[in-house]
Amino acid sequence: MSYCAPVSEYEFLLRNVLKFNRVTETERFSEATDDLVHAILTEAAKMCDEVMAPLNRAGDLHPARLENGVVRTSPGFAEGWKAIAEGGWISMSASPEYGGMGLPHTLTTAVNEMMSGACLSLQMAPLMSQGQIEALEHHASDEIKALYLPKLMSGEWSGTMNLTEPQAGSDVGALTSKAVPNGDGTYAISGQKIFISWGDNDFTENVCHLVLARLPDGAPGTRGISLFLVPKLIPDENGNPGRANSLRVVSLEHKMGLHGSPTCVMEYDGATGWLIGEPHKGLACMFTMMNNARLGVGGQGVGVAEAALQKALAYALERKQGKTPSGTIIDHADVRRMLLEMKADIFASRAILLACAIAIDVANATGDEAYKARAALLTPIAKTFGTETGIRVAELGQQVHGGMGFIEETGAAQYYRDVRVTSIYEGTNGIQAMDLVGRKMMDGGEAAIRMLEEIEARTEAARSSIPDLGTPVWESAENLREVTEWLVEQTDMNERFAGALPYLRAFARVLGGFAHLGAALADPGGPREKLARFYIHRMLPEHASLLEQARAGAGDLYALTNDELAA
Repeated sequence: MSYCAPVSEYEFLLRNVLKFNRVTETERFSEATDDLVHAILTEAAKMCDEVMAPLNRAGDLHPARLENGVVRTSPGFAEGWKAIAEGGWISMSASPEYGGMGLPHTLTTAVNEMMSGACLSLQMAPLMSQGQIEALEHHASDEIKALYLPKLMSGEWSGTMNLTEPQAGSDVGALTSKAVPNGDGTYAISGQKIFISWGDNDFTENVCHLVLARLPDGAPGTRGISLFLVPKLIPDENGNPGRANSLRVVSLEHKMGLHGSPTCVMEYDGATGWLIGEPHKGLACMFTMMNNARLGVGGQGVGVAEAALQKALAYALERKQGKTPSGTIIDHADVRRMLLEMKADIFASRAILLACAIAIDVANATGDEAYKARAALLTPIAKTFGTETGIRVAELGQQVHGGMGFIEETGAAQYYRDVRVTSIYEGTNGIQAMDLVGRKMMDGGEAAIRMLEEIEARTEAARSSIPDLGTPVWESAENLREVTEWLVEQTDMNERFAGALPYLRAFARVLGGFAHLGAALADPGGPREKLARFYIHRMLPEHASLLEQARAGAGDLYALTNDELAA
């Protein structure tokens, strides 16, 4: 079975559960009508289904390779990139001033998820360009914008981000890459970067790298880091790719999955670069790109989960084994349980993802500080729960296939191998959870409490109409509120960090229950109410045990000494 983008799911969520009208009621996005949304999603789905999905297996079986310093991409990927670029899917939310569509980020989020489900290895490329576009829009000079943004938006050029170094992974402040002024407004960039997604390709005219490096007077740690734009080919006086810059791809990483996506070790040897933003403020500039990418990575998890479910469901409908009413394994209770868990969590994680994007759109359109805070709060939850859903659903998809799920020829294993890295890159999920209970709670938990109050208020009516669904969701929000209040009282941050990931997962469970309740209210007696009952009765209760872990503190984590732990 080939992948089929779930357009109806996006439309149902936007129209009936997530109040997308809050976006379209703003002046900035007033043209994003239901008809336009349907046209955008339908056209993107066609490209994903017909062009990208057939490339997924080819990318896995015929990985990108490095030949004589040139990256050769997987068969069909050049044509796939061309379809993405010509469709305008790279620049959906980018500024119309430089060739973008200016559409809500919510629609970009939905399309990115579709592309991830169709072919994650290829989707990585436009996601990197989108992040660079946003970073340049916010922080680059007018001259840089005028030269680079039209090329990046059209797909003629592509973008990357270069943070990680062999000795500096999540600790970005430990980087040693250097930037020395050339005296003409440019800088000589030197250093080695690893794990650079789509660090090179053979289908764009130029590859533009955003590189973190330290100026000679840069302080140690993150406060002394600056950001530079370093193109593979230095533009000439007409803005066309000119002479080669002093950089090269040293090697491609040998990875568990995502074989079609070239992950490069990059070497910069006095390469010419241009400063983006203020000196020593590079990490703040790069975070513009990283936050975009974190939401995108959450969508990657959801997209792969959707593809894995579709494949597992098709297999369960065809595989005959044992005595069942239909004669196939889909009527076995445990297979049924797995498929329902997969479907219910995809709905929940997709709802969180789009809710975060909606908050971003409203904040961008209105400047509303409450929506800015909500977007910030939801970003680590969307990234973590989306990617964990992708991993869990891909694993369950293999389990539905039984022994055939362990056989590479079926393709079920590829989803797990491809999606596994999403919980690691763009900030590990543990770091996301620490961000949630740390930085995102610096307001005393105000943004979190405000969201929980909204859930309780909107759930109150459902406690009368469908009490067996409304009451558990209301109670879960109340339980989460109590632990949130406990959390912000902890002055020892390690007490918070010890339970950060369970807390984030509990938050996601509650948000998922709220989304499913909204679906049940919009589809009384229909399939979405039936799915909501499954989630709320069987999966939402998990939040209680997670909250117990969240408030357990750090003591038991350190009770064993290092020697005892290693014994």
